[in-house]
Amino acid sequence: MKFFVSKKVLDTGVKIRFVRISNVRNIENDLVNNYIKTKSAKLLELYKDFNVDSDPILKGFNEIHERAGISKRKNVPAGENLIRNLITNNNYKTINPLVDIYNLLSIESKLCLGAHDIANVCGDVYLRFHNGDEVYNPLGDMSSSKVKLSEYSYIDSSNEILCRLEVRQVKKTMVKEDTTDVFYIVEGNLNTPDDYLIKYCNLIIEETTKYLGGNGEIIEYSLID
Repeated sequence: MKFFVSKKVLDTGVKIRFVRISNVRNIENDLVNNYIKTKSAKLLELYKDFNVDSDPILKGFNEIHERAGISKRKNVPAGENLIRNLITNNNYKTINPLVDIYNLLSIESKLCLGAHDIANVCGDVYLRFHNGDEVYNPLGDMSSSKVKLSEYSYIDSSNEILCRLEVRQVKKTMVKEDTTDVFYIVEGNLNTPDDYLIKYCNLIIEETTKYLGGNGEIIEYSLID
């Protein structure tokens, strides 16, 4: 599996890195449960008086959407959505260990992170603007949805969207308890230095392999028009 990124998407202000972790065991254990409990409590304290609308990193994703002509109201970036939910509910809702680890790192970093089960990825992965004929089956929806040409997505070789913008993942590659091989999207913007993205790529690998095993690496991508 290779990764390809369109220069036109990068020109909007998107910054992107990819991580892969193989031979992971996505199973609850006392150590990971304690990690999730402790980290979520620290993040609740950290964001107690946080102003979501004034943070430069979170604003950076909405500025990307503005440049691409994408509605802000209906397309809240994943990192911002996690932080808003944490503040509103005064609680972090667990999903499964692998997802919880990267969600908590997304909240901490304000980056948009996502994980995908490689067993269900067809061929290579492309970050590009839509052609209009892509297949899109978002999580939570019962049928295929339409996408706009002004939007970009992470798309596999079968022309199926894996993640739309920084907003919505899909059923096809959702991480489950039996997931053993996963790739991560680590996305920033013009307000996130390159070394900041690399820091959190390494933290994803470090925290995940510490509690769930496996072997991780940062994957380079090729640039396309």
